[in-house]
Amino acid sequence: DMDGLPVKEQTGLDYASQIVTSTYEKKKAPAMHACGHDIHMTVQVGTAEALVARKDEWSGTLMMIFQPAEELGKGARMMLEDGLFERFPRPDYNLALHDNASMASGTIGLVPGFALANVDSVDITVRGIGGHGAYPQSTKDPVVLAAQLVMAMQTIVSRETSPLDAAVLTVGSIHGGTKHNIISDEVKMQLTLRSYKDKVRHNTINSIKRMADGLGRAAGLPDDKLPIVTVRESEYTPATYNNPELMAELKPVFEQALGAKNVLDKSPVMGGEDFGRFGSVDPKIPSVLFWLGAVKPKTVADAKKDGTVLPSLHSPFFAPDAKPTIDTGVQAMTAAALHLLQKEK
Repeated sequence: DMDGLPVKEQTGLDYASQIVTSTYEKKKAPAMHACGHDIHMTVQVGTAEALVARKDEWSGTLMMIFQPAEELGKGARMMLEDGLFERFPRPDYNLALHDNASMASGTIGLVPGFALANVDSVDITVRGIGGHGAYPQSTKDPVVLAAQLVMAMQTIVSRETSPLDAAVLTVGSIHGGTKHNIISDEVKMQLTLRSYKDKVRHNTINSIKRMADGLGRAAGLPDDKLPIVTVRESEYTPATYNNPELMAELKPVFEQALGAKNVLDKSPVMGGEDFGRFGSVDPKIPSVLFWLGAVKPKTVADAKKDGTVLPSLHSPFFAPDAKPTIDTGVQAMTAAALHLLQKEK
C-alpha cells in the first residue's frame, strides 16, 4: 500500500513531512506516512532489487503490487475490479507485511488464521418529531431514542454473539440538536463494526436494523419516521486470513533468515487491512501477511518496563526505526519469495 494520512507530523525528525495536500473531500490538510506505508514501499523496492540480483536462484513469475487507497479500504477492490488478475498472471501465493508500532525492529510477527478483522462503517439516522423542550409530550424525541439504541446495541455483542466469536460494535460519533430548549427532529450516528467470521458480521448488521426498527415503533413513530440504517458497503474491508499451511511452511524459512528468536507468535487484532481481498478471489489464493517490528528495541524494552504507551500507527508521533525495519522486511520477504519460487532440483 502507498497512501498516507491527513495528519500533521510531530516527530521532530529532520525529514518530517511538511506536505499540505488535498483530501478526497477536496479539503486542504497536512499529510504524513503515519501508518508506515513508506516503509512498505521501500521494502517492496528492496525486495525486488534483491530478487533481480539473485535471479539465477529462482524461476517463475514475480508480481509486485503497489496498491493505493488502503486507508479507505477500497484500493484492493478497485484493482481487482480493474482486472488485476486477468491483465497480469494470477498468483499462486500472496505475501504482504505491515509495520507494527509495538514490536522491536529486527523482529517479525506471525498470526496463523484470522489476523485482521472485517471492517464495516454504518450510518444511522434516528428521526423524530421535534418541538419545545418544555413540552416533550407533544414530540417524539430522537435524542432519547438514540440513547436507547446505543445501549440496546451493546447487547448484540454481549448477548447475541457467542463468547467464542470476536465482535466489536463502537458508536464513534453521535450528533443531534441545536439548542438547550429545542427537541430536535433528527440524530445522526456513525458506527464501526469488527468481526472475523462473515456470519457474525451479517448477524450484527441484521440485529442493528432490527433494534432500530423495533425501538422506533415502540416510541410510536410512523413508518416514514423510523430510523434509517445505512451500511457503507463500498467501504467494507474483509478480514485478512493467513493460510495456516502456508504460514507453517514459511515459519522455518523466516527463522533461518532472521534467527528463531526474532520470529514471534502474535495474536490476531481487530484492525482492518484490505490485503485480504487479494486472497478471497474465486478460487481462493493462499495468502500470508506478517507483522514487521518498527520500533527501536530499547524503546520497546523501556516502554514495557515503565508502562509507557508507545505512539501507535496513525499517531503524529509515529517514527519507525527506519533502516533496521526496512532491512528486516527485505530479508524476510526475499527469503519467503526465494522459497516459494525455488527451482526444482
